Amino acid sequence: MDLRSLEYFVAVADERSFTRAAQRCHVTQPTISGQITALERELGEPLFDRAARAMSLTDGGEILLPYARQCLAAAENAKAEFSARAGLLRGEFRFGTGGGVENTSIPMLLGALRKTHPGIDVHLTEATSAPLVEMVAQGRLHAAVIARPQAALPTTIASAPMFSGRLVAVFDPSAFSFDEPVAITALAGRPVITYPSSSALRSRLDAVIAESGTDITVNYVANDVRLQLAFARQAVGIAICADSDPALQDCPDLTIRALTPPVTFDKILVWRNDIAPNAATRAFFAIWKKFSAAARESA
Repeated sequence: MDLRSLEYFVAVADERSFTRAAQRCHVTQPTISGQITALERELGEPLFDRAARAMSLTDGGEILLPYARQCLAAAENAKAEFSARAGLLRGEFRFGTGGGVENTSIPMLLGALRKTHPGIDVHLTEATSAPLVEMVAQGRLHAAVIARPQAALPTTIASAPMFSGRLVAVFDPSAFSFDEPVAITALAGRPVITYPSSSALRSRLDAVIAESGTDITVNYVANDVRLQLAFARQAVGIAICADSDPALQDCPDLTIRALTPPVTFDKILVWRNDIAPNAATRAFFAIWKKFSAAARESA
């Protein structure tokens, strides 16, 4: 069992396709297929259910996947450590974030990491909070910025505050009329446009709605606030989104109002606390700490 076979196996498991895995690994599909077949022969059982309509892991594949990720991560970390010893930091830093962070410190942090350590390959993944936490827990991401969830984080996940915000109501004033601020109870019976259930921002909204005792139906779901606003412009509902999203800076035709009771949220940085961070992740943490210290001094 060699690292190349494990790399191909993980690629197929992630992509759920031999074709996409081959594109990701920059090899031909027969190469991927041949390596997987050889790996299955070595282990004595199939790793993928090829008869299913969608490519899926067998029980054996599910067992192998975390070990394969650990092996690849260990090899990657070893290379990065020796590059650091030689004075040139190399390796991968896989980072995740939700949308609407263009005007936060996140682009500056990643930009500073790139400028300070050009040998580090930064890979960015955009998703909602629940999938991001899962990817960090699985080792697929080294760190991520998420909205703090209602439930406690897994014990293997550490966190630190990044920034705070609140949700606001955005609507076409020719179609809807509300007092200012917009009461959560006033949304009852009105079509609502907001984030999907996998978003921690949606969880915060749902919690406040439940506390109000109001029956509110979410009719349109979109994680992209620009799409939420496009729906709002068509007067199909009231968008409930984060006040920090840059899309709100360019919507003069829509009304933006605070909610009452307020629906606040905290964005936090999360990472694994049960394993030592690799050299690239330590470099990111060092830059993040400098940014945080500068922000405290200017406050």
